[in-house]
Amino acid sequence: MPGFSEMKVAGIALDPTNNAPIVVLRDLDGKFILPIWIGIMEASAIAAALEGVQYSRPMTHDLFRSFVETIGAAIEKIEVVDIRDNVFYALITIDHSGTHLTIDARPSDAIAIALRTKSPIFVADHVIKDAIRVDAKTSAGKVMVGFEQDQEKLKEILEKMSPEDFGKFKA
Repeated sequence: MPGFSEMKVAGIALDPTNNAPIVVLRDLDGKFILPIWIGIMEASAIAAALEGVQYSRPMTHDLFRSFVETIGAAIEKIEVVDIRDNVFYALITIDHSGTHLTIDARPSDAIAIALRTKSPIFVADHVIKDAIRVDAKTSAGKVMVGFEQDQEKLKEILEKMSPEDFGKFKA
């Protein structure tokens, strides 16, 4: 796809300065990683998808996937298309009987849906160029140091949360 690079989710990390969750994307060639700061709820949804966790009741991203499948459509791709004022923008492309529909989405939600539907994730080349990115060959060790500890810390935070805590967050 010209002007875009396909990427995979490398994992979830925590920003050491403020403990904010970060979804880490890695290009297929392993040349660079792209961190996107996200909310705790979205980090939980992405982590659950990465770990293959199944809940007894559908979560929002599972509901979206179910809806799309029920109407006979399919998620074609996810695209992170822009970054403005350090805010990323994404699109979800749905194929419904040959008609392509595009829906505006937060990258964190789009990524959570992509993981559940095994849809490809693309990032616009200008976004990669303009965003904070890390050269995987020279800097990955520095960025990924403590990556497993970050995942454990995030897991610990999520496990300590009660259902009442989820009502305290605003979209």
